[in-house]
Amino acid sequence: MEQRMERSRAQTGMEVTAQERQQVEEQVEQLLSGQGSEVSLCDVGLELSKPATLRKNVTYIVCGVIFNDQEEVLMVQEAKPDCYKQWYLPAGRVEVGESLQEALRREVKEEAGFDCQPITLLLIQEQGPQWIRFIFLARITGGSIKTLTAADQESLQASWWDRQSPLALRGRDILRLIEYGLRYHRNPWHPASLPLDLSCRHIVQRVLLVFVGADKRIWILLIRAPGPHLPTAAALKTHAVTWGANMVVQEALPASYYDHDVNTLGVISLQHNGRQHGRTDGVCFNTLVALAPDRPQRDEDGLEVEWPAPAAPPPVENPRYVWMEVQEPALRDKLLQETEKPSLFPIQSLY
Repeated sequence: MEQRMERSRAQTGMEVTAQERQQVEEQVEQLLSGQGSEVSLCDVGLELSKPATLRKNVTYIVCGVIFNDQEEVLMVQEAKPDCYKQWYLPAGRVEVGESLQEALRREVKEEAGFDCQPITLLLIQEQGPQWIRFIFLARITGGSIKTLTAADQESLQASWWDRQSPLALRGRDILRLIEYGLRYHRNPWHPASLPLDLSCRHIVQRVLLVFVGADKRIWILLIRAPGPHLPTAAALKTHAVTWGANMVVQEALPASYYDHDVNTLGVISLQHNGRQHGRTDGVCFNTLVALAPDRPQRDEDGLEVEWPAPAAPPPVENPRYVWMEVQEPALRDKLLQETEKPSLFPIQSLY
């Protein structure tokens, strides 16, 4: 009986006081509005992670998608021997001491001749924490297009491409990036989001993990100490960056892990500073993650199966964690909306 009561308290969030609930709900509301917060501690995986250090164990790439009034996209002709005269989006490595936006402005200026202003992050692609590419939508604010007379080791020239004319591309991977940019340019599906100037030593995933139950009730998984807060997990070089959410669920709900899907729906915001080499080269990905029962979608005859929503989340088995049910109606509605139709920018693993 006592065990059942304890499980019920963990499931319904009775172990969180009213004041703690209010503080957590305020933190979540700030996060969803695009604000971040310092990463003061890492809850999971820190012992398996090393501080991020550019030129040593991490490489960051910035890439710019820029359109003119005719929806032609800015392209640069490569000068590097292995892709000489082929065309690509303006892109390059982030240098020591740079923010991501500063790196983008420098690369566009060096390779295309234009000054630019980042508008929003469009997409993040990663091959684990050791290689991450940040794709921005940007606009021209000055300068002039680079011509062959200004060719150097950075690029031969730049040009506007109508996306239809034949062009020798360095890689077809950029076609997807251009499509993302064009979609957002025509009809933005998430609020403009640029990296927040907040320092982080490691590459971590802050996990806003939600569980939707019957009657649209919604719970958030929290770490208890030093006060209830959203879990943060260090990225491991052997896994995708978003594997951090899986580590959190494995630690909190080991018996339920294989019966549930852990789905990172997207990135709410990103935090990076980069001013102090080896100390602030890390990145914090503030992510929305949905935990849902892993059930067959079709029966043996191929017909869709509708399952009733579970009454409550699976019980927490690790005393470090606790479920908290969201009580604030506006926040609950916002989280439900984001789980059903996320207005977040995606992070994609290229493993």
